[in-house]
Amino acid sequence: MARLILVCGPVGAGKTTYSMSLCAEIKAVKFSIDPWMQALFAKDMDSLDFSWIMERVNRCHEQIWEVCEQILSLDGSVVLDLGFTTRVQRDVFVNKSRALNIEAEIHYLDVPTETRRQRVANRNVEKDPKVYSFDVTDMMFNFMEPKFEVPDASELANGRKVIV
Repeated sequence: MARLILVCGPVGAGKTTYSMSLCAEIKAVKFSIDPWMQALFAKDMDSLDFSWIMERVNRCHEQIWEVCEQILSLDGSVVLDLGFTTRVQRDVFVNKSRALNIEAEIHYLDVPTETRRQRVANRNVEKDPKVYSFDVTDMMFNFMEPKFEVPDASELANGRKVIV
């Protein structure tokens, strides 16, 4: 049976690590936004312009969805590690999955801010290729921090809150 899982949480919550573990557990294909953005757009980015970034994130989302749709139509499972900063972003994929008669699951990683800051600092130093795509600076962390919208109970009805 096909499954679509959207992994969300603020910067440094451990979305990629959680997604890799979940994929191994349920035998799913994982898509992460960071390598896509790094490979396709990092050289073109000269500032933290949220609208510029989100336009490109949305382009990646469209391409990722085309492949996801094929996997799901073959009864495969997909884990999306796309950040899903806002409810609007999550709703796009929830609605796309409903069009395929699949009820998306949202997994929200709830991690204290200071724990996340330390994880990001460690990741920037370790540069583990499994989870590292680029350095996340303090400026980037602080820029994104207020933008994350915590999923409410209705969004998590078919998913879960993961407290780390």
